[in-house]
Amino acid sequence: MTDQFLRLERLIGKENVELLHSKSVAICGIGAVGGHALETLARCGIGHIKAVDFDTIEESNINRQILALHSTVGMKKTDAALIRVRDIYPDCDIKAYPIYISEENHDEIFAGSDIVLDCIDSLSAKVSLLEDAYKRGVPIVSSMGAALRRTSSLVRTADIFDTYGCPLARQVRSMLKKRGVGRGIEAVFSPEKVRFDYIDPDQDDKAETDAESKRKRRILGSLPTVTAVFGITIAELALRKLLPQDALYGEPTR
Repeated sequence: MTDQFLRLERLIGKENVELLHSKSVAICGIGAVGGHALETLARCGIGHIKAVDFDTIEESNINRQILALHSTVGMKKTDAALIRVRDIYPDCDIKAYPIYISEENHDEIFAGSDIVLDCIDSLSAKVSLLEDAYKRGVPIVSSMGAALRRTSSLVRTADIFDTYGCPLARQVRSMLKKRGVGRGIEAVFSPEKVRFDYIDPDQDDKAETDAESKRKRRILGSLPTVTAVFGITIAELALRKLLPQDALYGEPTR
């Protein structure tokens, strides 16, 4: 175990690695995007992680979710997260929260967290979490829509009010503005044009039940290349906020 973080120490210094060991991150939603964020932060030695997700792993998750394997189908995502993170970094204090995120449990999520990662699919739960974090002054970064995108090189980061080209981001911006939320929430997004005509209207028999509205919603296509980049990018944003400003900003190569 003495060499586990050697390569990281050589890049950012031992003192910064030890700093990461002391930090606490709450990851809300550990599916396609959140799962890769979880993996990345565990491998960087984050010492305390809250894994928050009410869902179970299904076979259809395997194409893009890092926690989804044939051996984990049927498991709670939070249980799979505990096993994987403890195998990556046994000293990590990871806690499972197999709950649907709502205003009633925001206190649990925010308590002791140095930063919160919003990787939630549900629109109202996402907006509610962002609003509450903003008004409490809790650092939070948010993932916008990754489904139906094909080009990972188009993934961007910006203040949520500077995002563009993403239908989900447009809805989130509008709802946050109405709730009195201003600038200061960083987001990961893609401006790639979404081709809704690729959604097959004859696939309603395979529609998922939305946990929030209890209504059926169509299954949207996703590429693992895009969702992975979303997750790794949101993890990098978290690291930049947790470490001293110069730790992850190198000089450009000439």
